[in-house]
Amino acid sequence: MIYAAIDIGSNAIRLLIANITNNNGVISFKKNSLIRVPVRLGDDAFLNHEISDKKADDLIKTMVAFKNLMDVYKVKDYMACATSALRESKNGEVLVKKIKEIADINLEIIGGQKEAHIIYSSHVDQTLDRKKNYLYIDVGGGSTELSIFSDGKMKASKSFNLGTIRILDNQDKPETWEEMKRWLRTETVNYKGLIGIGTGGNINKLFRLSEEKDNKALSYLKLKGQYDYLNSFSLKDRINILGLNQDRADVIIPASELFLTIMRWGGVKQIYVPKIGLVDGVIQVLIDKNFPAK
Repeated sequence: MIYAAIDIGSNAIRLLIANITNNNGVISFKKNSLIRVPVRLGDDAFLNHEISDKKADDLIKTMVAFKNLMDVYKVKDYMACATSALRESKNGEVLVKKIKEIADINLEIIGGQKEAHIIYSSHVDQTLDRKKNYLYIDVGGGSTELSIFSDGKMKASKSFNLGTIRILDNQDKPETWEEMKRWLRTETVNYKGLIGIGTGGNINKLFRLSEEKDNKALSYLKLKGQYDYLNSFSLKDRINILGLNQDRADVIIPASELFLTIMRWGGVKQIYVPKIGLVDGVIQVLIDKNFPAK
């Protein structure tokens, strides 16, 4: 059986095709294909609060392509979510209707809290040491989701309108930074020795560049060193010399700044990078829907 997850983000649009297995009642999934298209809807959304005709056309073409791929893979069930870019666009709902009409895909624009809960659905909690306290950090193009885990349970969660595209476009507001600082200082005060868990394409890339071993934590100092190294190159040289993709070479700098700032404000000295994201959570949501616990 095959499921699919679509994530329409501010920087890129992703399609995950996953194989679902049932091993004596234990349902799990394995990634089959992950397609990423760098449409960058956030530039329109955060600057003009409306998706331009050109970007809308690219979005719809991508959705038609994804629908064709899902048909070829014979996808049994799917879920498509759009995050902060379409949330903040005046024509977001119009595009949802167009995508239904042209691509025959049901798309839901989700709020920041639902986004955080879907990512949490990927059962990141099951990999945690229940005796330890964790700060879960998901940095996207338009928003950042923060959650605190203790005793294996989510204790607090909040979404902030701070993201890599928003920062690049100078659409991040000082009061939002202050709100995030206040939330972190207030919510983390009772949790000692917080360990970070980072998700999103940028922290995955930073982890790979660090050459740290899988399942090992990335220290604050190593992440800071990685940031300083990347920031010493121009955008052009990050592409030509370091070999970063064009749509990664610019956002990786504000992403690093966000992770470092959050870790500093939250008193986090190291961060694990489990290579999960919204699409993984969506697949798990589909599994939970189709195979309810008895």
